[in-house]
Amino acid sequence: MKVILLQDVKTLGKKGDTVEINDGYARNFILPKKLGVEATGANVNDLKLQKANQAKIEKEQYEAAKALGEKIDTISVTVPIKVGEGGRAFGAVTGKEIAKALSDQHSIDVDKKKISLSDSIKSVGEFDVPIKLHPKVSCALKVHVEPEK
Repeated sequence: MKVILLQDVKTLGKKGDTVEINDGYARNFILPKKLGVEATGANVNDLKLQKANQAKIEKEQYEAAKALGEKIDTISVTVPIKVGEGGRAFGAVTGKEIAKALSDQHSIDVDKKKISLSDSIKSVGEFDVPIKLHPKVSCALKVHVEPEK
């Protein structure tokens, strides 16, 4: 029996795959647990429409991330940090603070998890911080760290 998988099944395949399995396995396990549906003409057409719609959504997300990445490449943010004697910083600048500064100064909302700092910024200066907006799109934000007044 041909079955279209609605969820990932470890031994069979990924969601959206059409697989040929034994009738008993399909009737007793896959269909009752809603892990798949029988591959009829209507179900196959629904799957094609879903895949086309998903591809369109992914393309739109990629284009939006690409445009945002180009915008972020051209801007910079300023983040204040408490500094003691000799220019030593108290604490560090984290991804959360950079995301908040980007939101406050340029009205661009970026999730703090997408900001990939290899190490925390613990000194005053200018840094290029990589931001991964999409699996295929990443950009660099210039961050100016200055002493808090």
